[in-house]
Amino acid sequence: MKQIAAALVVWICMFQSQAIADVPSDPISWLGRIASAGQRLNYTGTFIYQSGPVLETSRITHLADASGEHERLEVLDGSPREVTRSNAEVRCVLPDQRMVIVDRSGGQRGFPVWLPATYASVAENYRVSKGEVSRVAGHDTQLLMLEPRDDLRYGHLLWAEMLSGLLLKARMVDESNRIIEQFAFSDVRIGGDIDPGALKSRLASDDGWRVLDTRGQDMKIEDSEWMLTSPLPGYALKSIIRRPLGPDRGDILHLVYSDGLAAISVFVEPTDPERAASTPGTMVMGAINIYKRDVDGHMVTALGAVPMRALQLLGDGMELVVRQ
Repeated sequence: MKQIAAALVVWICMFQSQAIADVPSDPISWLGRIASAGQRLNYTGTFIYQSGPVLETSRITHLADASGEHERLEVLDGSPREVTRSNAEVRCVLPDQRMVIVDRSGGQRGFPVWLPATYASVAENYRVSKGEVSRVAGHDTQLLMLEPRDDLRYGHLLWAEMLSGLLLKARMVDESNRIIEQFAFSDVRIGGDIDPGALKSRLASDDGWRVLDTRGQDMKIEDSEWMLTSPLPGYALKSIIRRPLGPDRGDILHLVYSDGLAAISVFVEPTDPERAASTPGTMVMGAINIYKRDVDGHMVTALGAVPMRALQLLGDGMELVVRQ
């Protein structure tokens, strides 16, 4: 019996070694695996998010089927919060406020997807290399290191599960290698069937809850009256959405710039002299830096998990253009 058990252990180790040998050696190919794994796989697990002193635990369940992607994320600490997604439609449930906010993902990727489907440009802005193999949440993972090529973006460490490519841990670091924010699964099940009932909201109710639709209207990039007059190296404009602010308040314009990994949101809204004005300047909220500037009767706000210099260059370059 001991000989059979020993032989079984050897067989399992040989099978696992062969499976690991089949994974790509090229770090760029690993980025492709990470980009697709979080979208095409079924998985469920608990992960921990840390930003400065803030520490949160969340539970995520993701289903990929013939109709697309569906997931539910519930924050387990503090005030109850829940985010459900069906393809591009996102619903954020805030029970304490009896409110559901409806929006679109807009191409933004969150943990554990992290990388967008069009990840190829990442190598233009980061030096990508492989690190060691280590264990995360009981799974063997390959470390990918993304070192920024300039001071307009942060560095990233990504730990991807060896066999599936699913991202199990991610860390963002500054130029001194200090941690800005990090995510990591504490437990995860990859593959297998997902009960569709696990994706339904457990917190929302139809009884007297306010539904706030913030999806807005997509604009063609060439139709925008706001333009970046001096290019920000590595970043390109990916989308523009116009959203109404309310009766007699005009619209707010939301522009998203990305380098293939980092994203900067720019909000442009008219200044209302009868309302408390926002103060121009800089501020920090956790991993998010914020830069505000007054331009032609508008407040331009640039924010993102990027160095402040990138936000200032982008915010200072935004100008109102009069088209003929």
